[in-house]
Amino acid sequence: MARSSDFQDRFSHAAPSYAAFRPSYPRELAESLAALAPSRALAWDVGAGSGQLSTLLAESFERVIATDASREQLSHAIRHPRVEYRVEREAQSSLSDASVELITAAQAAHWFDLPAFYAEVRRVAKPRAIVALITYRTARLEPELTPLFERFYAGVLGPHWDPARRHVENGYAEFAFPFEELRFPALAIEAELDLRGLLGYVSTWSALASLVRAGGASEFERFERELGAAWGPPDRHRPIEWPLAGRLGRM
Repeated sequence: MARSSDFQDRFSHAAPSYAAFRPSYPRELAESLAALAPSRALAWDVGAGSGQLSTLLAESFERVIATDASREQLSHAIRHPRVEYRVEREAQSSLSDASVELITAAQAAHWFDLPAFYAEVRRVAKPRAIVALITYRTARLEPELTPLFERFYAGVLGPHWDPARRHVENGYAEFAFPFEELRFPALAIEAELDLRGLLGYVSTWSALASLVRAGGASEFERFERELGAAWGPPDRHRPIEWPLAGRLGRM
């Protein structure tokens, strides 16, 4: 999938919410990727956003370089002594040739110019380095909340999702992936959220920003009311699951 070389900043406006409400990846994901890497000196997390995966990788690697094209996103990123954040595009990093053991892109590759990114991967990767394009599918809620959530996600917001959203929903299965393919680990993000936490997560969606720009703020307000009525006490924590998917390979 080729994307325009002109960076379209879709998330800086929601950077504080993104840092506060986007789900964190399971520790097992970082550990499984580290176990495959030829060594653990340096990982590159591309499109790092708020650093949710970058900081997990830092528990297994000596250094993590986390890059994102959005300065605002990185200004809200989680700090870690072994993570260095750099404002850089996916195809224009300042990494040295043949220097990286693991390259990850979590919930970001569908915005990339993939051919240009893959060229940069080939430049910076060490022999036998691991490449992981990671995404998480639509959130799964309890049965009594699912119809309401799905109506808003697919019905109200349907016309406002970027066409790239389909790649998230199919787990990047349609992407060209010119590496020795490995089995992607069967994992999921799991969380217990109160009503504010779930609505905060929804507020980070690019499709919601598009809806509001189109004059549809009242549709979100209606969803808030209906979800609140179905939720029960707003401080009640309910289980949410995001199944992980993606492509995993070796240079």
